[in-house]
Amino acid sequence: MYFAALLARTEDGWEASDTELDDVETLSDLTELARETSAGDSEDDTVLVFIEQEDVWFGVVRLDGEEDPRIYVSDAAAAARSSYGEILLTDELLGREPGSGDENDLEDLTDLDGTEDGEPETQEDDDDSDDSAAASEAVPSGPLGDTRILDDLGLSEKELLALNTDALGEIAEALGASEVLETVR
Repeated sequence: MYFAALLARTEDGWEASDTELDDVETLSDLTELARETSAGDSEDDTVLVFIEQEDVWFGVVRLDGEEDPRIYVSDAAAAARSSYGEILLTDELLGREPGSGDENDLEDLTDLDGTEDGEPETQEDDDDSDDSAAASEAVPSGPLGDTRILDDLGLSEKELLALNTDALGEIAEALGASEVLETVR
C-alpha cells in the first residue's frame, strides 16, 4: 500500500494535499506536480513530497522555491523495487554519471514485466536474474540522500535516520503538521 502527499509551508502554516502519482514517471514530473499543486502564493514556499510504502520504505522530496529538489530515501534497495521509489533514485542520488548505461538496473529491479510474486520463474527469468543481482549491488541498502533535509524544520538527522514505522506521521508531528497530514490520509 502506497501513500503520497504534499505539504506546503505558507505564511499561514502547513497545508496538505494528497497526491496521485499515476502520471508521474520522473523526478522532473514529480517536481513540476509539486510546484503546481502547492497551495502557497509565493514561489519561495517550502514544499515537501512524502511517498511511503507501508512499513517498507519512505521518501521525502523537498523543494525550496526554484532550487533543485533535495531527496531522502529511507531504504534505497527497497525503493528500487518500487515504481514510485524508482522516481526518486536518480543517477545523481546513486552517484552515477547520467547516461552511464545503468538506467536499466532500476527497471530490472522493479520487475515490471507483469509477473506476480510467487509465480514460478522461467528459464528466461533465470537469465535475467544475473542482471538483477548486478543491479542490486548498484543500489545500496539503507538510507540514501540528504539526511539533513528536515534539520531546519525541526527534525534532526539523527531523528530522521531512527524512523521506522509511521515515519511520515512522526515527521509531520515534528514539523507541527500532523493534523493537516491526517486530513489527507
